[in-house]
Amino acid sequence: MKIKISYGSEGLEVEVNKANVLEIIESKGAFPVADPKSALIKSFANPIGSSSLKEKIKDKKKICIVISDSTRAVPTKLILETLLGELKNYGIKKEQITILIATGLHRPNLDEELESLVGKHIKENYSIINHYARDRETCEYIGKTKRGTPIVIDKAYLACDFRILTGLIEPHFMAGFSGGRKAICPGISYMDMFKHFHGPAILESPYASTANIENNPFHLESTEIAKKAGVDFIVNVTIDKNKKITGIFSGDLEEAFYDGAAFCSASSCAKIKGEADIVITSGGGLPLDATLYQAVKGMVSAMPAVKKGGMIIIASECVEEIGSNEFTQLITREDNLEAFIEKIKRPDYFVIDQWELEELAKARRKAEIYLYSHCMLKSKYSIPSSTLKIVSSVEEAINIGLEKYGKDASINVIPEGPYTVPFI
Repeated sequence: MKIKISYGSEGLEVEVNKANVLEIIESKGAFPVADPKSALIKSFANPIGSSSLKEKIKDKKKICIVISDSTRAVPTKLILETLLGELKNYGIKKEQITILIATGLHRPNLDEELESLVGKHIKENYSIINHYARDRETCEYIGKTKRGTPIVIDKAYLACDFRILTGLIEPHFMAGFSGGRKAICPGISYMDMFKHFHGPAILESPYASTANIENNPFHLESTEIAKKAGVDFIVNVTIDKNKKITGIFSGDLEEAFYDGAAFCSASSCAKIKGEADIVITSGGGLPLDATLYQAVKGMVSAMPAVKKGGMIIIASECVEEIGSNEFTQLITREDNLEAFIEKIKRPDYFVIDQWELEELAKARRKAEIYLYSHCMLKSKYSIPSSTLKIVSSVEEAINIGLEKYGKDASINVIPEGPYTVPFI
């Protein structure tokens, strides 16, 4: 039987013997909002846990709107067009508004990429700046969290007297769910902060996992940081596999986010029959599967669906290959993942992007990992086979699995990768 899984912009058809398939794991999803622009405007007037945006923003002089960068499938252009239109109706002039791109440690969004993100009109008529996490001069220290994390946030954000966060609520393998507070931490945080909230003291917690925010130290830390930085209003959405808006959650930083996370959990989590010898999954398609760095999310999300000692086969286009220089160096040089985990536990050791290899190590502890990426097949970089093995097709990896576990080996398939959260 042929099963289509998310891969790049077109998807990928995979041939699987029906007799081996234990389950095709899909979330129940949610229906798209019929008129998202009208629904957004309605959410501004009747927000969750907050007075209306019009009332709250009255008499404010400098407005900052934080948006996600191009690595996230947020309908940013639609949100911005609607939000900026409402602010104009409230009497807010465009000169009062700064749009800040929450890049985290990702590259800046410039030129054509920026125009694709926000649209030509907004690009040409509004002040838009990228956050540069590596530039200390653009950030300001405002205190510490209870855990001792120094809070150093983008100055452009702190300089404004009304702050709006936009974003997407979806399952996240560390924070439980993206959205809300993550626009601040890590979105507009200084790089030194990552040592704390992306360190093993937080990420090795069993609560720092996909679709869980209860007792999740990553969630708790980033929420405390966002509250100290100051957030006046959020506009978060959920989307379906076609990137259509399914839910809108505007209002209070915490209350609106929690409502959105509950909605996302109900639509994204999928109860499964059991673990399989082999799991076939994906990186989620573009823009998420543009790098191997992001594809790690699909590997980790597949863990509940695979037996200990089993195999995770992930298809991820990786059109930009591995990712940052730091992650490229880590994944190509570290050939013993357990030794690497011990290394990052040392207080004197910290490198950018170590957390992503740490997450990959979690998946590797449970199962072997096979990657299909037509882009990585042509890459000049070599990844240790003890970390993952690159194959010429998903079918090649399936055959390896059937030889290892027997012709009757069970297979779970997760077509949407990290956007579906399997649980038993």
